[in-house]
Amino acid sequence: MASLLQELLSPQLVAVGYVFVGFIVALYVLSVVYTFIDAKRRGAEPFWVWGIVSLIPFIGLLVYVVLRPNSYIADREEQMLDMALREHQLNEYGACPNCGTTIEKDFVVCPVCNTQVRNVCPSCHRPLDAHWKVCPYCRTHIQ
Repeated sequence: MASLLQELLSPQLVAVGYVFVGFIVALYVLSVVYTFIDAKRRGAEPFWVWGIVSLIPFIGLLVYVVLRPNSYIADREEQMLDMALREHQLNEYGACPNCGTTIEKDFVVCPVCNTQVRNVCPSCHRPLDAHWKVCPYCRTHIQ
């Protein structure tokens, strides 16, 4: 039996076995490192994730890939900035008090329901806000 085992385990086969084991160990180490770096970039707790992946080698990586946050922190921050910019742009417009349609700052009447939304300067005929006492375009005093 021992001689049969020695014949089957040639030096080349043993070398292939060592290479295979080394490949599996390298794959395990790389999966732990990848998970740690990816968890930090996505905002997950990296040590918590690292513990799961290191204790349950390849199944832990699959569980992490399924349960990880779907976007990176930088992407979420960019989305929040984009939403803030859009809100700021919407604030540059007004809304009709009658029908709620979005109207621009220089509209005098709502184009949908014909409600007057701003006053008009009697001199230069530009739109004015209701609380203005003087036209900022031509210096005409408003009553």
